[in-house]
Amino acid sequence: MALRADGIKVGESREEVVVEDLKRTRIVQYAGASGDFNPLHTDQEFAVKVAGFPGVFAHGMLTMGLTGRVLTDWVGRDRLLRYGVRFKAPVWPGDTLTTTVTVESVDGPVAEFSVRTVNQSGVEVVSGTAAARLDL
Repeated sequence: MALRADGIKVGESREEVVVEDLKRTRIVQYAGASGDFNPLHTDQEFAVKVAGFPGVFAHGMLTMGLTGRVLTDWVGRDRLLRYGVRFKAPVWPGDTLTTTVTVESVDGPVAEFSVRTVNQSGVEVVSGTAAARLDL
């Protein structure tokens, strides 16, 4: 995928719903794929009675992966130089998540991006930054 410096502009953004009505099944599937079977994500009784949460919630890395897909769909996986996020709020079963990726700067062959994912109530669940290599 060719991504040219003159084909991308500061302030340009992409927004996408990355998951609608997140199912517990998907959270458990992620646990299996990642090998992270922390009971906070897979055991309702543990999450409520032992940990004091209202229920199980998604792995942060699942949310990060869903968020990053908007970025890689835009710039391509091979061009991604850096990607990091901060987990701001839990993602619960039933949540619908929307990600926005915005070009913050273009400096020669490198574009800097901000990434942000919110739930259906507008609560920010993930924010972060990324950089991608561009063709000149």
